[in-house]
Amino acid sequence: MKKILHIISSPRNGDSFSIKLGNAVIEKIQAEYPGSTVKESNLVKANFPHLEEAHLSSFFTPAESRTPENWAAVKHSDGAIQDIMDADIIVIGAPVYNFNIHSTLKAWIDHIARAGITFKYGENGPVGLVQSKKVYIALASGGVYSEGPMQSFDFVTPYLKAVLGFIGLKDITVFRVEGTSMPDLKEAALAKGIGSINLN
Repeated sequence: MKKILHIISSPRNGDSFSIKLGNAVIEKIQAEYPGSTVKESNLVKANFPHLEEAHLSSFFTPAESRTPENWAAVKHSDGAIQDIMDADIIVIGAPVYNFNIHSTLKAWIDHIARAGITFKYGENGPVGLVQSKKVYIALASGGVYSEGPMQSFDFVTPYLKAVLGFIGLKDITVFRVEGTSMPDLKEAALAKGIGSINLN
């Protein structure tokens, strides 16, 4: 039995390929680990906030010195980090927009990457503090970026691996639904992506 956290960052709801692929990954996990639970965090529906001065100020204010306003500002970050800490497996839906992630996913990352909480600086550099968790990224794109002439435009995969690895999430597997806007690929794109799911 595993605790699964599903991060959704697509605004397309039922039409979203990243959500469909993420759900397929979760079905595979649940088949392998019967009884596993899923907590869904839909960043778009929740209007997950982009960083503002109030958030940053709260992050760097010691808990014993925080005002009620500070506590209100830090709750999204604290909640998101607690969700990660509670999970055994994290599934992140990442649709590609203009060669990058949706802004709500970037906002979530900005709230979970906190010095002294999810990473620290040691004598030999940064140390990730989020350990022993598996991450699956369900990436969806209109073009093909895993190979071919557009491969150099894949900024999503290296960025997510780098920033998640920075906080300690280094065991990352990426599954893709790609070519969803390409006439010769779009009909088979989702089935191909789901067929590529291998948890081992």
